[in-house]
Amino acid sequence: MRNGMRRRIENSEETNEITEGSGNVFADLGLPNAEELLAKAPLVQRIDDLIQERGLTVKQAAAALRVRPTRLTALLRGNLEQFSFAQLLRFLNHFGQEIEIVFKPLKRTRGRNMTKMVAR
Repeated sequence: MRNGMRRRIENSEETNEITEGSGNVFADLGLPNAEELLAKAPLVQRIDDLIQERGLTVKQAAAALRVRPTRLTALLRGNLEQFSFAQLLRFLNHFGQEIEIVFKPLKRTRGRNMTKMVAR
């Protein structure tokens, strides 16, 4: 695993190996555009939460968002590549969400660049 740390845990019956992740599951899986996927994931989670909170079916939500139900289903199942970041932001706007993007200097203690999305 990239940037992962491995350690062994042993007990009397078996030996298990645990790999600590890098903080980006998409990078750990070796997927291309891992940072972009990591940034999109909480947006899609929030879209799914809003659909659930409003009691919408996939068909109703897809009609409201003007996409085919099969595409929305694929998105909600984790196929993040089909939609741009801008499209996901528009979906959130459609559901009445205000979006704020904040840029700030990297903390020196962190050691690597990071993209983070926070939903409130």
